[in-house]
Amino acid sequence: QVQVMESGGGSVQAGGSLRLSCAASGLTSCKYGMSWYRQTPGKEREFVSAIDDIEKITYADSVKGRFTISRDLSKNIMTLQMNSLVPEDTAMYYCKTDPPLYMARGGMGWCEEAYNSWGQGTQVTVSS
Repeated sequence: QVQVMESGGGSVQAGGSLRLSCAASGLTSCKYGMSWYRQTPGKEREFVSAIDDIEKITYADSVKGRFTISRDLSKNIMTLQMNSLVPEDTAMYYCKTDPPLYMARGGMGWCEEAYNSWGQGTQVTVSS
């Protein structure tokens, strides 16, 4: 069973930094990507950043140049280094497992049941 858990949220002042972590378990021998999303009350969950199965990285325009995503496959841990935080970054941050983009569905390393698993979220609050 796949489990995904975020940590590292907290409260900082504008201009500060936080480092979020996402630990995933139950993915032994699976090919997968991971992504970060965030959500504020009353709004839809929005994409923040992703790292795919060949380590290609994408960012939302709103965080480019300030956030850095990385992951350690040996530990199944993904991190999001957030610098130059602004109040608009305040949100609940979630991580998610993603299906691989660069392999055939059903091939070796494809773990259908492992994909699109969400964590419970970690709160980030940035004060002005």
